[in-house]
Amino acid sequence: MHAYRSHSCADLTAANVGETVRLSGWVNRVRDHGGILFIDLRDHYGITQVLCDPDSAAFADVEKVRSEWCIRIDGEVKARAPELINAKIPTGEVEVFVRSIEVLGASKELPLQVFGDQEYPEETRLKYRYLDLRREAMQDNMKLRSDVVSSMRKRMWDKGFREFQTPIITASSPEGARDFLVPSRLHPGKFYALPQAPQQFKQLLMVSGFDKYFQIAPCFRDEDPRADRSPTDFYQLDLEMSFVEQQDVFDTIQPVITGIFEEFGKGRKVDQTWEQISYRDAAAWYGSDKPDLRNPIKMQVVSEHFAGSGFAIFAKLLEQEGTEVRAIPAPTGGSRKFCDRMNAFAQKEGLPGMGYIFWREKTADSVAQEMGITVKEAQALMKSGEVAGGMEAAGPLAKNIGPERTEAIRVQLGLGLGDAAFFLGGKPKAFESVAGRARNVIGEELGLTDLNRFAFAWIVDFPIYERDAETGEVDFEHNPFSMPQGGMEALNGAPEDVLGYQYDLACNGYELVSGAIRNHKPEIMFKAFEIAGYGKEEVESRFGGMVNAFQYGAPPHGGCAAGIDRIVMLLADATNLRDVILFPMNQRAEDVMMGAPSLPTNEQMRELHLRAIPPTKG
Repeated sequence: MHAYRSHSCADLTAANVGETVRLSGWVNRVRDHGGILFIDLRDHYGITQVLCDPDSAAFADVEKVRSEWCIRIDGEVKARAPELINAKIPTGEVEVFVRSIEVLGASKELPLQVFGDQEYPEETRLKYRYLDLRREAMQDNMKLRSDVVSSMRKRMWDKGFREFQTPIITASSPEGARDFLVPSRLHPGKFYALPQAPQQFKQLLMVSGFDKYFQIAPCFRDEDPRADRSPTDFYQLDLEMSFVEQQDVFDTIQPVITGIFEEFGKGRKVDQTWEQISYRDAAAWYGSDKPDLRNPIKMQVVSEHFAGSGFAIFAKLLEQEGTEVRAIPAPTGGSRKFCDRMNAFAQKEGLPGMGYIFWREKTADSVAQEMGITVKEAQALMKSGEVAGGMEAAGPLAKNIGPERTEAIRVQLGLGLGDAAFFLGGKPKAFESVAGRARNVIGEELGLTDLNRFAFAWIVDFPIYERDAETGEVDFEHNPFSMPQGGMEALNGAPEDVLGYQYDLACNGYELVSGAIRNHKPEIMFKAFEIAGYGKEEVESRFGGMVNAFQYGAPPHGGCAAGIDRIVMLLADATNLRDVILFPMNQRAEDVMMGAPSLPTNEQMRELHLRAIPPTKG
């Protein structure tokens, strides 16, 4: 028999009854039932119940084991009584009577329990990650991640792509985040960088004649951590193609992503048609360039109904250039309690509040107030039919702008009895993000968001430039290496109007894919950078390798990258990337398990010709 196991802890069934077997694994939990000891023995594959009674020669040794001890047992497989069968696990028809036991690895007192679903501080989970990873949910997440990556690779090979590995040590390149720098021992004073993405190398592969490239690529960025972003490194499905237009990239990646979500989405609906929404429309309708389309709410501009109205705050605001008022429809949200709650939400987000109107059944109170009569008189008039019942608009805004404007807003938004609308005004960039978050909260609280669905949309037509409102200077707003729509001719117009062939894929409020058709023509690239204030010499200095290559017959090319961590996070129903990464950093970009970052030795610093300067206080 094998030294450690004849079967895994998921293998044994009724067909094995009567066999002598050897199992190895961890003690998930120990139970004492009237002197008989039951152990749930767990390995990577599953759980088998083993038991030992006082008649067994191994009983004294079994009594000593505790949770998370690693043990090996020999024993006889027996069938469970019908009423004791556990249908929830594959081995639930059988149990193993222990005849001998060997402790392979004893455990100290546990800093966190593996069995059960207790919550522990993140620092504890990360410091003892090897224990945290033994927990069932984490095992499932990491198996899911591995299976997703395997499926991605197969799907890309099936589409005619080949996998190539690009360098991990390279030159520093500004790509929107800070580089991790690596000092060179052989070249004192000079530094390599860990690649933020394989961007330049995959484009150079296209220049080299490799028509279709992909890679499960590690990327390194020195970023501030967020729940959906790792502060140090992440992995992406990276791909590039030659002789393609934007739609070709969409048609290539869509079946890969759709297939992954269908395969691992646990039966949830996966959108088959992916809408294409311009960046500006996404901001106007959803307050975000990664909208959650499971929520059907779409914001609308309602400025005309407030211009010159009795609501002075919005009326005066609209007299300023570049301002507008947007409405967030809230079907079924027509109660003062809900409206007040959303107003409080806006205040927590740093705004003075959020105006609202809601539509309700006309009441005797409102009729009395409107007509200047008593409530009893109003009730009598409504009962007799002299005053019609029906729907009325309520809320501070409704009183200020009057019934005609209120009705026009209701009709425009397609709302009715029991519905509400919320309003935000100003320069869009100042309130758009709050409006987007309010839209999400409204959709969730009112049960409008379909939680059993993966909703996808391509966000397209990103503006390449933006102009600083104070200085008037032009700089890049989005990827400077995207091919401008219209080529060189487009660059001769107003910079703010130049759109790029750049695109993101949004899913359930997250950006899953980002990519572009690349600017492969040096003359257009130099012109594009010139508009943003970068001279030809600076471009050649920063991006010399790629610019030089483009002068030797570069093909039109484009591609994208899909974030593996975020995809797995969605599939696993996790809310934090750290739950789908094996050994993540904490919120301060520290590895509390391994003690990174750490201080180098004096010898290491001398070899690298470096000296550390302590940060200045204050």
